Amino acid sequence: MEFRAEPKVLGAVADWRAWLEHERRTSAHTLDAYGRDLAAFFDFLMDHLGHNPGLTDLAKLKPMDFRGFLASRAADGVSATSRARALSSLKSFFQYLERNDLVANAALGAVSTPKQPKSLPKALGIEEALEAIAVAEELAPERWVGKRDAALLSLLYGAGLRIGEALGLDRDDLPAGDMLRVLGKGDKERVVPLLPVVRQRLQNYLDHCPYGDDEDMPGRGPLFVGKRGKRLNPGIAQAMVRDVRRRLDLPETATPHALRHSFATHLLGGGGDLRTIQELLGHASLSTTQRYTAVDSERLQAVYNTAHPRAKRR
Repeated sequence: MEFRAEPKVLGAVADWRAWLEHERRTSAHTLDAYGRDLAAFFDFLMDHLGHNPGLTDLAKLKPMDFRGFLASRAADGVSATSRARALSSLKSFFQYLERNDLVANAALGAVSTPKQPKSLPKALGIEEALEAIAVAEELAPERWVGKRDAALLSLLYGAGLRIGEALGLDRDDLPAGDMLRVLGKGDKERVVPLLPVVRQRLQNYLDHCPYGDDEDMPGRGPLFVGKRGKRLNPGIAQAMVRDVRRRLDLPETATPHALRHSFATHLLGGGGDLRTIQELLGHASLSTTQRYTAVDSERLQAVYNTAHPRAKRR
């Protein structure tokens, strides 16, 4: 891509991109996106200033200049999400310039991130969630791996755990009773009930797992392990869910986290109250949990539009 700027700025851009790639280990996809954002910004400045921007020009930019760039992107039909990323790209670049004593400009700090559209959690249907668990067991190349995958998805759907919370469990975290202690975001602990069917799947997996406790610390081995006996990698679990999704022809929103959404949505649909669901999910704010009321309202509206005879009349 072409950057329209003075040579010193172009050198700074090259150094910034190299720093992102080698020091920050930024992915090629993100590097390309950052590059496109910066190229678009320089194109805007070229038209705005009437010449290729130099370091001095960058130091003199005002908040209204950055807002003008974002407004021009909006006029071109660029989404709020992409504009928010563009602002993040500019902040990264200008922070790099300041750290290297090239440009000091605090104007970006006065620019607000474009408001993002509220997205509703994407939940699976009850039958879809149950089928996903069953298919996960069938697709596995080894029997014990199938038991593991079914137990993992059962825990996500049956107890509302995040994938990281589930994979972070050790064997001795499993309780003797029916209440599981989970360490969530911000090291916040919560207690969730383990349904009999979930306990049964977990025990079934442990009975077939070829790897036992940690030899050095009995009872402290990871609950979910990979084929080499080490703690299961999240990427492996996500790939497994992608395979399940393809088998069942589910949408791309059918991810491990969608099972957590399904847990909350189905509880709400079954009469669960928001405060209880908030505690079970470990949400710090009730407003986060309230998103599920909109999900349930959408489901009810869809049922009405499909089934009620008056909904079909013009």
